[in-house]
Parts: sequence; C-alpha cells; structure tokens
Amino acid sequence: MRLYRLPQHTGIDDLTLVEAGIPKPGPGQVLVRMRAASLNYRDLAVASGKYIMSKLPPDLVPLSDGAGEVVVLGEGVTRVRVGDRVAGIFMQSWIGGEMEPADGASALGGAVDGVLAEHAVFDERGLVHVPSHLSYEQAATLPCAAVTAWNALFGSQPLTPGQTVLVLGTGGVSMFALQFARAAGARVIITSSSDEKLARARALGASDGVNYKAEPEWQVAVRRLTDGRGVDHVVEVGGPGTIQRSVQATRGGGVVTLIGVLTRGTLDPLAVFGAGCTVRPIYVGSRQMFEAMNRAISLHRLEPVVDRVFAFEEAREAYLHLKGAAHVGKVVVRI
Repeated sequence: MRLYRLPQHTGIDDLTLVEAGIPKPGPGQVLVRMRAASLNYRDLAVASGKYIMSKLPPDLVPLSDGAGEVVVLGEGVTRVRVGDRVAGIFMQSWIGGEMEPADGASALGGAVDGVLAEHAVFDERGLVHVPSHLSYEQAATLPCAAVTAWNALFGSQPLTPGQTVLVLGTGGVSMFALQFARAAGARVIITSSSDEKLARARALGASDGVNYKAEPEWQVAVRRLTDGRGVDHVVEVGGPGTIQRSVQATRGGGVVTLIGVLTRGTLDPLAVFGAGCTVRPIYVGSRQMFEAMNRAISLHRLEPVVDRVFAFEEAREAYLHLKGAAHVGKVVVRI
C-alpha cells in the first residue's frame, strides 16, 4: 500500500510518499481501507515540527481526520462489521467524560500515526459510524473540526435557540459552528478579511458579517449588531491575537471557547473580569460527542463545507492550499 510519512518534520517538503505492507489488525483492532482524509491547521504545525501538544515521532504518518471502509476484523471485534463506513476519533482513547492527560498520547497524526495512507489500523473503540448521506470526502472532515465546533457549542454551556454566536473566519471549525448554530435556531455573526468569503458565509446561513480589515475594532461592530448586549457564544479560533476582542464582544455570562492559536498576542485578565464571561479552552472532543454530533448531522441532513478535493498524489498541494488561507471550509485529500 501507499502512505505518506514525515521523516524529519522540517516543513511541507518533508512529506514523503512511500510503499509499505498492509498492516494486520490484532485482537480488538480493525483494518480500514481509507477513502479520504482532511487537513487542519494543526497539520501544518506538525509538518514543520512546531506542534506543541505532543512529542512528534520520526516517520510519522500525518493527518488525524479520515474516513473509509472496514475491510478486516481482528479477533473479538463487535462494534463494527466488514463493509461499515467509519471514521477514526481524534484521540483514540477518549471515549467519554472528561479528557485525561493520557488521552493526548493517542491523538492521531501527532502522538501516533495518522490516516494519510491507503490502509490504517484502529482500535475498535476508536471508530464511529459516519452519517449515511455523506460521501467519504465529506465524512473525512468530521473528526477534528466538526467535533471541536460541536464541543464548543454544546459541550459545557449548551447553545439554546435564539442566542447569538460569533465565529471567527471561514475555516473548517468556523463553518461547522455556523451550520450547527443555525440548526439549533441561533443567530450567527461571522468575521473575515474578505467580503467574498462573508457573502459565502451569509449564503450558508450567517445573519451578519464583519470585515475585520475594514473594521479593525470588530468587537465594536459586533456589539453594535447586538444592540450593545454582546454575543452569547464565541468560537475563538484566532487565539492570543484575537481573544481580547472576543471577550469584549461577549455578554456577561457568555462563553468564549478558545480553540486555536493562529495569532500572537496577550489577554488582560482584567478584561475577563470586566466582561463577566467564561473563557473555556478545549481540545477537540470525545467519541460520545462525535456520536451525538453525527445524530444531529443525520437528522438535519447537514453537509460539510468542502472547499477543494485533491488527489492522493497531490497531498503537498493540499497542504499548500490550506497554508494559503484562501479556502472556505475544509481541504480534503481523496485516497
């Protein structure tokens, strides 16, 4: 079979296509014929050796998010059958409840080999069935970005109908948050540096858009759009460089869910006290969250926003497209 490895983690050019034997599943394990994988900003950091959440092993198979078909069962497997359409969960050991420190050591495409391969072996507990109406390319977008957005909106202080959600940018997490919030009956305000991207977001259900290039103090615009009250939830993917404004855009008692670290900056603790909001950091989510999310996706027939699909041989081009930040939604590699 063919698979990609990162021998040295020196950048996108380190991505190397190699041949290897098809692995055999052991007891409790499952062999999956991978059909598609999707990229996250995390994967750019992993490729360059700058990912700080786990120690990166040499010759790592990259990417955490993929979907495929079960082809071989190891001894004792009962959760899936041959022919099932499945996706691996981001952290293979986080089934439910609170995340434990050891769960981070099971994160695909970081601490352990990921899914940019024609075949991959999973523990049966680390798989979920994917919604039947989704293609493999669509299903491959779910494990990290979608589960993260679901956890942000429903994991602690669940979103309720009539509330207002602020999402930053038009990447994968933000687009999923937009779709989930709209399905829950919430209003969505979105920011972007591109009026074209804002128009696409409105077509997907965003009520309002703020161009942060035109309005650098975009938190003021968000306050204006909410009649001075502020939003109930912020899906904060920017990190230190944007969180100060996110806090200022949030009502007292609201929640800023901290997901990404795409920008640099600092947060004044006094701003949090003054706003009276909760700042909640998260790291993707559990299998139980994934399964609950899939039920909602199936019920509402939601379809992930896929920006572009690349061939397996074009994996480097997929990385470069993600790095260029011109996308809306997810970047996918067909396997």
